[in-house]
Amino acid sequence: MLSSPAAAQPAAPVQDLVIHAGAVIAVPGERALGPTTIVVRKDKIAQLLPGHVDVGDAPVIDLKDLTLLPGLIDTHVHFSFSPATRNWSAAIDTPEDVALFSFSNAKKTLEAGFTTVRDVGSDGYAIHALRDAINDGTITGPRIFLSGTSLSIVGGHGDMSGLNRKTTEALFPYDYTGACTGAVECALRVREAAKYGADLIKITATGGIMSQQARGLGQHLSDEELNAIVTTAHSLGLKVAAHAHGGQGVTASVRAGVDSIEHGTYLDADTAKMMAARGTWLVPTLGLLDSHGTSDTARLTPAVQAKMAEARKVSGDNIRLAVRYKVNIAFGTDAGVSPHGENARQFRKMVEQGPMTAMAALRSATVDAAALLGQSDHLGTIAPGKYADMIAVAGDPYRDVTVLEKVAVVIKDGRIIARPAD
Repeated sequence: MLSSPAAAQPAAPVQDLVIHAGAVIAVPGERALGPTTIVVRKDKIAQLLPGHVDVGDAPVIDLKDLTLLPGLIDTHVHFSFSPATRNWSAAIDTPEDVALFSFSNAKKTLEAGFTTVRDVGSDGYAIHALRDAINDGTITGPRIFLSGTSLSIVGGHGDMSGLNRKTTEALFPYDYTGACTGAVECALRVREAAKYGADLIKITATGGIMSQQARGLGQHLSDEELNAIVTTAHSLGLKVAAHAHGGQGVTASVRAGVDSIEHGTYLDADTAKMMAARGTWLVPTLGLLDSHGTSDTARLTPAVQAKMAEARKVSGDNIRLAVRYKVNIAFGTDAGVSPHGENARQFRKMVEQGPMTAMAALRSATVDAAALLGQSDHLGTIAPGKYADMIAVAGDPYRDVTVLEKVAVVIKDGRIIARPAD
């Protein structure tokens, strides 16, 4: 069990640190280093030295029996909800409730070894406040890049449905949901998201499996709307992540120039080839189908159950096509739909379904995820000048990727966040 005495307290001043590691995967995808000393100054990595050497008077962390690697990155989470969240929760929860609940989920995620995340769809501004409080050191949590509310068509996935009209209008007014119609209004929604602090734009280009509708998973946003969103976002320096299940919507999103396809459940070979040529990323979330077994589907509506059953028939096809056609893959779990803190369970699924190698799966959550975020200069590897975000595990994740499910030590910004309880 991990202890995390600092997780719920304001960050203390960062001091220098020396780590003696048994092995170091400094650059996932490349050969691991042997016994190594890592010197951390404040929140950055300063040096990697061969062997275990004494360096000044800084505290030494003895990890000689463990493998050290970069902090993991999950590029698709939703901190403001969990599998237990119900459609009517907005009638009960206050923004303060959501903020505290989100912090709890962020804490679980960090302690599981994920030092950076992309939150791609949380209503309101609780996640903005959480991100900012983490960044300024008020609280401890993973580094967050957020989209805020997803942009969708009226009544589409991302807009609220399943409640009566009076309730829906009271709890989820039109401008609150991110719904938009036509190129002009969709461009406005992008500009509003940027104005209020979004790091990226998330759109729901197709129907969703968890939407309380039986309308399938086809294309929602029109080609004109997609083009307006992408052009506007890119002009503001923001990337676009597109929730897209159905094949037509996936293809339209790629053609419009989105930066990543989230889910890509019904990805086909021709679109995979186009993604590879354009450099479009795939974030093949497996959390939804993996976390909803027959024992708990009874609480889901018949419409959702039917969509889930169909999606299960093609589970893993997106990863296999991406591997075959050399599409960029970034790790993302859809945590929120699946349980928070269990993000690392997806690694084994990626290896089983790809088949991705364990090395490639790990790289997707470090080097490659950092590239998708545009943060390769700061994250994804253990190298001088980068943030001191690292985890330690018992064993070799290149041989057995499941060791990532039991993280022994978590270090973020040069601070020990979690380590084995004494």
